[in-house]
Amino acid sequence: MKINFVIPCLLGLEKLIADELKDLGAFDVAAENGRVLFSGDENILARVNICSRYAERVQILVGSFEAMSFEDLFQGTKALPWEEWIGAYDAFPVKGYSINSALFSVSDCQSIIKKAVVERLKSKYNISWFDETGPVHQIQFSIMKNKVSLLLDTTGVGLHKRGYRLEAGGAPIKETLAASLCCLARVRDYHTLYDPMCGSGTILIEGAMLANNIAPGVNRNFSAERWSNISGEIWKEERERARSLEKHDSPFVAYGSDIDSSCLDIAKANAQRAGVDRYITFEKRDLKDFTPKSEKGTVICNPPYGERLLDLKEAERIYKLMGERFERRHGWAYYIISPSEDFEVFFSRKADKRRKLYNGMIKCQLFMYFK
Repeated sequence: MKINFVIPCLLGLEKLIADELKDLGAFDVAAENGRVLFSGDENILARVNICSRYAERVQILVGSFEAMSFEDLFQGTKALPWEEWIGAYDAFPVKGYSINSALFSVSDCQSIIKKAVVERLKSKYNISWFDETGPVHQIQFSIMKNKVSLLLDTTGVGLHKRGYRLEAGGAPIKETLAASLCCLARVRDYHTLYDPMCGSGTILIEGAMLANNIAPGVNRNFSAERWSNISGEIWKEERERARSLEKHDSPFVAYGSDIDSSCLDIAKANAQRAGVDRYITFEKRDLKDFTPKSEKGTVICNPPYGERLLDLKEAERIYKLMGERFERRHGWAYYIISPSEDFEVFFSRKADKRRKLYNGMIKCQLFMYFK
C-alpha cells in the first residue's frame, strides 16, 4: 500500500533529510520549508523511524484541502479515510496550529476535526461511542493560508530522543542537529573527531553512530508499533536490516574534553548507553589547552552563545580563543555553530563556507573551515 508521509524538521535541514530519505528507499521525495514530503509502504514507515538521523518525526498525510469556514473543515475532514488507520477502540487525540488563515481559533478547529473523525468512524463501525482505550493515533492538523493538512503521527516521542541521553548538561544541542553537523562535516569511519567543549557528548556520540552506521532509533519504540494494521514483523525486519548494516571494525576515533567534570561523567554514561563508548575518549581539559592527538582531524563544536549560559563578553572571549587554538593546518577542518554575526571577527578568520541553521528557535550559522 502506498502511503504519503510528511517529516517536519529544523529549518535548514530539509535537503539533508531529502537525501537521506532517497538513500533509505523512499519515493516522491520533495523538500519544502520546514518539512519534507515522501511516499512509501509500511516498511518505509518503520525504516525511516528507525534510521533517520535528522528528522523530527514521521507523519502520515491523511489528506489536504482548502477550508474557509468551519463547515469546510468539518466536511473535508469527514471525507478522509480515517478507518484505514484508526480502529474502533483506538485513541485519537487532536492537536495542531493555524497560521494566516480564516480559521484562527485552534481550540475550535480541534473540536471540529475531532467531531468529524468521530462521525466518519461511527458510520464505518456502526457504533455510537468511542471509549478510546486502544493505542494512540495522534491526529495533527496544520492550517496555513487556509490550506488544511491532516496527519497521523507514527513516532510518538520525537526522533531526537534516541534513548541514550537520560541526562544532559546545560543547554544541550538536540541530537538531530548534532547528527546534521556531523553530516555537513562529512564525518567518515576513517576520521578522528574532536569536540573540545563536549558537554554531555552529543556531537561525538552522533558522529560515532554516523561513522559506524548505527541506526539512531534501533533500540527505541514508536507509536505505530502498537497499531493493529501494521504487522510487528515489519518492525522486526527493519530492525534486523538496520543492525545488519552496522560497522564493527572501523578505525573511527573521537576525543571529547570539557572543564566540567560532572558533564564528562554524563557524557561517558551517554556514550556507553549509545554503544559507542569504545570509540570516544573523554578528558577534563580547558579549551585553551586543546592539543590535537592525531595528524589529521575534524573539530565540531557548539560553543556557549552568551544568551543562556554565559554573558556575551565571555562568549566572544571563547570565540577568540578558538581562533588561536584551531590552527589552519593541512588535514584539519573546523565546524562551529554560533548565532553571532561577528563570530568571524573574533575568530580572526573568514569561514570557507557558511550555512544557516536553527538551534531550537535560535537562528545560527555553521561556520566551516576546511581549506
